[in-house]
Amino acid sequence: MLDRCGRGAVATGVVAVVLGLVTACSSSGSEPAPGNTSASAAAFPVTVNAANGAVTISRRPTAIVSLSPTATEMLFAIGAASQVEAVDKDSDYPARAPHTTLDAFQVNIEAVANYRPDLVIASNLTNAQIKQFTALQIPTLLQPAAQNLTQTYRELNQLGEVTGHPDAAAEQVSGMKRRIAAIERLTQPADGATYYYELDQTYYSETSSTFIGKALGLLGLSSIADAAKGAAASGGYPQLSAEYILEANPDYIFLADSRCCKQSTATVAKRPGWSTLDAVQHGRVVTLDDDIASRWGPRIVDLLRTVSRAVRQHPVQ
Repeated sequence: MLDRCGRGAVATGVVAVVLGLVTACSSSGSEPAPGNTSASAAAFPVTVNAANGAVTISRRPTAIVSLSPTATEMLFAIGAASQVEAVDKDSDYPARAPHTTLDAFQVNIEAVANYRPDLVIASNLTNAQIKQFTALQIPTLLQPAAQNLTQTYRELNQLGEVTGHPDAAAEQVSGMKRRIAAIERLTQPADGATYYYELDQTYYSETSSTFIGKALGLLGLSSIADAAKGAAASGGYPQLSAEYILEANPDYIFLADSRCCKQSTATVAKRPGWSTLDAVQHGRVVTLDDDIASRWGPRIVDLLRTVSRAVRQHPVQ
């Protein structure tokens, strides 16, 4: 897997990392509330339609292996913590998750099987790997990076079904919707307010068509990367140039590389020409938690709250 902060990363590699949205450099913030820890009385077997087709879970799983940091966060949020046997090395939140050295991007089928899982949840698996798990009679649920909040809600509810916690999952979804709606009501940026969203210090960014772009769009913000050459071909994650950013002069700069790449308001201001940007001059450079900014689970609410606070405290005049 390529380091998101590596200067030599090629476009396709960085896009793969971004679309995976599972790597993180560190974690912060409070852990999720346990939620409803008693499993629902919903009857098994349960069949759900996942990215890898119809998946049937014959009985309530008690030895789940999560190969997705987002799925790990979701499982703990819906009260399925006691059913999780192991999580991959990038699942660093919550801290109490049973961390291992399992690599979600270079999956060792035998290493996963050693945990004797009765359910494997992943965001990145090849058809061949899924077939290997099937041959071992290990149910596998594929949940790729969500493209929008609707898909996030669907994946949360799906995890609730397969773990026996449908009510807790539904409660999480309704809670997220309420909090996001409240944040939307509070946030009223100037018409046409723009932003530059930095994924790494080599200026990879995202457009308004991506998951994060759509989320920020709820707050009335649009990405300067939308008009960048090759934006569509890159899947919504183009590499911009310093010249492009300077010319676009975004109203806000959001740094999703503050931990992995040690970027900050100070480092941005020191870049050649950047001190002239409106965002720098008016205190509208916002550092984001790398983990939260790279996942599509319940903590997306925290990211939107951070952005909303910045917009309200430093409005565009």
